[in-house]
Amino acid sequence: MNPFALSRRAARGAAISLCAAVVAPLAMAQAAVGASPPHDDDTPTLADVTVTGTSPGAAQAAPPAARLAGEQLLLKSNATLGDTLNGLPGVASSYFGPHAGRPVMRGLDGDRVRILQNTGASVDVSALSPDHNAPIDPLAVERIDVLRGPAALQYGGNPMGGVVNLVDNRIPTAPINGFTGRADTSYATGGREGAAAALLEGGTDRYALHVDAFSRGSGDVAVPRALACGKPGAPALAWRICNSANRAQGGAVGGSVFFDRGYLGLSAASYRSDYGTVAEDAVTIGMRSTRLALEGLVRLPDGWVESLKGQLSHGDYRHTEYEGADPGTVFIKRGTDLRLEARHRPLGALKGVWGLQWEGARLSAQGEEAFVPPSRTRAAALFAHEELATGWGQLSFAARAERVRVSSPGSPDVDRFVPGDRVFTPASAALGALVPVAPQWHLTGHLAHTQRAPKDYELFANGPHVATAAWETGNPALSPEKSTSVEVGAKWQDGPHRFAINAFAAYFSNYIALMGTGRTVGEGDKALPEFAYTGVRARFIGMEASGTVRLWGESGAAGRSTASVLDLDLRGDLLRATNLSAGQPLPRIAPARIGATLRWAQGPWGARIGVDHAAAQNRVPLGDLATGAYTLWNAAVTYRQKLGQAQLQWFARVDNLTDRLAYSATSVLTTTAFPKAPLPGRSVRLGGAGVVLIRSWARAARMRDIWP
Repeated sequence: MNPFALSRRAARGAAISLCAAVVAPLAMAQAAVGASPPHDDDTPTLADVTVTGTSPGAAQAAPPAARLAGEQLLLKSNATLGDTLNGLPGVASSYFGPHAGRPVMRGLDGDRVRILQNTGASVDVSALSPDHNAPIDPLAVERIDVLRGPAALQYGGNPMGGVVNLVDNRIPTAPINGFTGRADTSYATGGREGAAAALLEGGTDRYALHVDAFSRGSGDVAVPRALACGKPGAPALAWRICNSANRAQGGAVGGSVFFDRGYLGLSAASYRSDYGTVAEDAVTIGMRSTRLALEGLVRLPDGWVESLKGQLSHGDYRHTEYEGADPGTVFIKRGTDLRLEARHRPLGALKGVWGLQWEGARLSAQGEEAFVPPSRTRAAALFAHEELATGWGQLSFAARAERVRVSSPGSPDVDRFVPGDRVFTPASAALGALVPVAPQWHLTGHLAHTQRAPKDYELFANGPHVATAAWETGNPALSPEKSTSVEVGAKWQDGPHRFAINAFAAYFSNYIALMGTGRTVGEGDKALPEFAYTGVRARFIGMEASGTVRLWGESGAAGRSTASVLDLDLRGDLLRATNLSAGQPLPRIAPARIGATLRWAQGPWGARIGVDHAAAQNRVPLGDLATGAYTLWNAAVTYRQKLGQAQLQWFARVDNLTDRLAYSATSVLTTTAFPKAPLPGRSVRLGGAGVVLIRSWARAARMRDIWP
């Protein structure tokens, strides 16, 4: 079968083949080998969140990684994925108020940064508009992987932007052999926000069940200045971001069956959110999302293929934009994602994975302010990622070939929407290397040529986009986005001391940018400036650095401190992005940033104080507003406590300690209109998290002593 000619009917057949390919070998394997051994670790620990540039194999040749443990997750977690990752070297947030924000990585946003759930597609419209949040809450996430370089081509055609993969274990991939419970709760003063999450997992060597739920509620978020507000029932002037309240809740149930050579699992998840858009004082978004996922893996005893993994997911997303109590524009998106991966056995020093991916999605927007027509996107891809260990270092290579079809039937009710049908065949390749040059030193490098097919809204948009105060126009004649990038870096580590620096440059021969045309559309109060999706030449040049210095103290076994330990974390990044066709800067680029955190720990106690400085961003295109420099301080105190089989973590954290007024240079609210939504002001968050592991079902009753 030609993978680039997969139709909807063929996709259904592929889904059936996935189940057969996974279930049949697993069933045969059960009769061949004994049960998998149980876990040996009885010590309960808080789940970690990892931010890494590595692939699932051994991609040491990927960019330098920053690893955050469970305590760091508690101290960085925010309501959006963008704000949770913001501040890591090279990562900012699109920040459309406190409750809408996607990651912006190395100046690239929207669909150039792919958000995945357990390596499966996240079906939403968050890339379509900055006021659309992704239907994901960090409360429900156990780990986050940020992939760049060759490893990212397994999931999309832009390794410079990268891939953000959220791992939640809703389909358990390893036996639990007992009962595990976890709970998180906190309260923040800045938005009078309460947040809570709970997770229960249990099983045997053969079966596992996962259940989780979360809830978050916030009022309007406090800021260091009085802002006007026209929301009904709200004060006309308040020291809060008008219409920034949020309510979100969700949960999931999943389970897996384990065989001697693999597993098969299924999960169902739900997410609901109602939040203010902050661009308009009386407009709110009611979001509803459900996701079904099937996943299986089988390890083969003989032959060239070591293991086969299959994933099938389906998402059903809808959100309604309300003007007061009246419903307005309704966005609906339904999509299916199928992935098949084959990991081959090492061929000498060569190991890797090959795969096939198919995606299909339908999007519709209904209402007077809909700026995109109904559309359908289908994409098939072949990908490969290989790693070769040599006597002088390690090489990694990845390639991806796609066939993407984007079509729109137009709309019989809206004359400005016209039918269109485009087919693209983007191809991408990347090469990476890691070279040890001394016992503590490694040099890294990447070279990539990537292509990305235009999205439906880039091709067919034509209407008023109220959130950005613009009339957006697509271009059905757009060519694929094309870039060539290079990156070099150095890593050094000596015990607890470490340092990493990366420098990168990318040239886009066709960068799809939303550019002002100088025209206005409409009349009177409804007249809007026109912005059109246009292919331009662009250049990105940047640098990122991070490090840790142990100021005093020694670590005992497993990294545990035997006495007082004091570490200094350092970080910084710099980016310059230019529209070469117009000879102007590209919009919404993060300014130069530097930061430091002083961390102290002794026994169960920990404390930290950090500072992040963002320089003024005066390098903006004509018509955009510059943003001033700002410095934000934060502090936290933590305490670990063991109670029976449970390990508890208590914390108190203060964000924006000095209550500084600051505006984000990567937010469309800040740069293209009067600054309407500053960053949140001072907020004190108090909370705790706990995890318990019970090795025997007979001891599960002890959970009542911890969570009645």
